[in-house]
Amino acid sequence: MYLPSFQLNNKVALVTGAGRGIGRALAIGLAEAGADVAIFARTAADLEVVAAEIRALGRQAYPFTVDVTQREHIEEAVEAIIAQTGRIDILINNAGMNIRSQALAVTDEEWDTIMQTNLKSAFLCSQIVGRHMQGREYGRIINIASVAGQVALRTGVVYAATKAAMIQMTKVLALEWGKFGIQVNGIGPWYFKTPLTEKILNQPDYLAEIIARTPLKRVGELEELVGPAVFLASDAANYVTGQTLFVDGGMTIYGF
Repeated sequence: MYLPSFQLNNKVALVTGAGRGIGRALAIGLAEAGADVAIFARTAADLEVVAAEIRALGRQAYPFTVDVTQREHIEEAVEAIIAQTGRIDILINNAGMNIRSQALAVTDEEWDTIMQTNLKSAFLCSQIVGRHMQGREYGRIINIASVAGQVALRTGVVYAATKAAMIQMTKVLALEWGKFGIQVNGIGPWYFKTPLTEKILNQPDYLAEIIARTPLKRVGELEELVGPAVFLASDAANYVTGQTLFVDGGMTIYGF
């Protein structure tokens, strides 16, 4: 009797950074669970591929080429989605990037780029979509954080700062918006096989170090993030808010 609560039938979801990697996997996973999915990315060709995959599942896809660091771009796209669908039930803030620099080598440009792409975009999308959700007294927001926001890693200090801030932002938004029926949660991945991690995971020494720090002794498969996202987006998580679920093979038990 409980399994239907995990379904997303007749829901409308929005996934940022959906052109490839984690965002693509989550967009398709939400569609498999029954949702129609709007997708944001900067590359139109990637969006069209993902949109075709969503439509092949019998769901509606709404691709938008959007720079999620720009408020006006987000507002325009969100207005278009609502005009076409009537609502946005689920928002997944996935857009992100990293530049692996030691702290003394970080430039002002790197700082600004990572902060805007990872943190500012998530806040802007949450704020803009959150206003719509508040009016409907319903919403599910999921922020894709990282284990780097919980434990200290050796490189990527700016990335880590954005992800730690995202975890705290998740808590504050959950506190502010719970009275409006909006639940805000996060997912904190460790290493997963994506186009962005392919190069570093192909380095035997680095891969061996990652696996040594992971109790399950392997990196994650993208499909293994879908279940947690569907859970947090669904009625099965009706009493869950302000949490970050680490999908990390146990890495945050002890970290680096």
